[in-house]
Amino acid sequence: MSKKEKLSVEPYKGVRDFFPEDQALLTYLFETYRRVANRYGYVEYHASILEPSELYKSKGAENEEMVNEQTYSFTDRGGREVTLRPEMTPTVARLVAARRRDLGFPLRLFSIPNVFRYERPQRGRLREHWQLNVDLFGSPSLSADAEIISVAHALMKAFGAEEKDFQIRIGSRTFLNSLTGKLALDAENGKKLINLLDRRGKMSGAEFAAGLKDLGVPEDTFVNIHAPGDAREVINLLNNLGITNAVFDPSIVRGFDYYTGLVFEVFDTHPDNNRALFGGGRYENLTTLFDDEAVSGVGFGMGDVTMKDFLEVRGLLPTYESPITVYLAVASEEVSPQALAIAEELRGEGVNAAVDFGDKKLADQIKAAAKHSIPYLIVVGEDEIAAGQFTVRDLKTGTEELLDREALPSFFTSK
Repeated sequence: MSKKEKLSVEPYKGVRDFFPEDQALLTYLFETYRRVANRYGYVEYHASILEPSELYKSKGAENEEMVNEQTYSFTDRGGREVTLRPEMTPTVARLVAARRRDLGFPLRLFSIPNVFRYERPQRGRLREHWQLNVDLFGSPSLSADAEIISVAHALMKAFGAEEKDFQIRIGSRTFLNSLTGKLALDAENGKKLINLLDRRGKMSGAEFAAGLKDLGVPEDTFVNIHAPGDAREVINLLNNLGITNAVFDPSIVRGFDYYTGLVFEVFDTHPDNNRALFGGGRYENLTTLFDDEAVSGVGFGMGDVTMKDFLEVRGLLPTYESPITVYLAVASEEVSPQALAIAEELRGEGVNAAVDFGDKKLADQIKAAAKHSIPYLIVVGEDEIAAGQFTVRDLKTGTEELLDREALPSFFTSK
């Protein structure tokens, strides 16, 4: 390959590289996910990123648009159709169906998978992202729906949000199915109405009204609708838990066909990011794709991309801090073995330490420490080794402190 034919340094369109500061944010999100999920009694599971394509082609497992246009699918060397998972809910239903007789219910599970969809990259939506999935299986109780929503609420609060920063909008597929019956819509037009409602937030009022007219649905059908029984009961349960920002919204339907009951979405109220962040709902029959006996489920998925946008517009993104505490700059290659020995002493006491090798100027080594956002620096030279004393420099403030070699570990562990 000639110099003119160098490969691009850009990643594949719609996916991301995670440099240390990006990975640190992802780690922060994951740690928060795990802490809150565990607090509510949910335990972590995982599964392969590869699934048989038939899982998403099965009736109810995915909508037609995703199956035909948005999955990354291919034929493997054995002639099998394989898909990179576009979401996790069908996978967890498969896992539960596989061990239904061995599992204790209600079963509380969570996972943080990488998921892939071939769609146009835009703000809040890429072709791959990481997604927290929280699911509760084996209870048809509306208290289970309320618990799932309370986990979502707790996650938002754990990220520093106040209730005024987001709104939980609750819809009901049961209510909509009943409504389509009252409107005398056949199955095809009933589905068109649900799809129209699902897109309502992305169109003007005039476009929405025109869509209703095309279906023969009166324009005032969704005006001043009171919450149906299931939604009203869940909102009351949430209020009893001190959650006051949940409201009924008949236009919340969620796009997947497998939802059968209550559905919800969490919306950002910030004017610069006024959009749905994540959502979920009740699904009663998904495990019957694999087993004759249905296990009811309710859950949600929270993507890392939309959460980053939410945190960013509110100034809630954490400041990057290097996991490395101290950088040992080496005056010459001859003293590199001694520097490595000092680093090992520090590591043995629980201090994260990185060492240069003395093959470049001290000034360049100090710049390298600063670029890595390492807070402290020690210069190791022949004079320091002979004296048994080393100057610790705080790279943020510029202050320095002279310490005996044996005092170095306690200096850093006390910080």
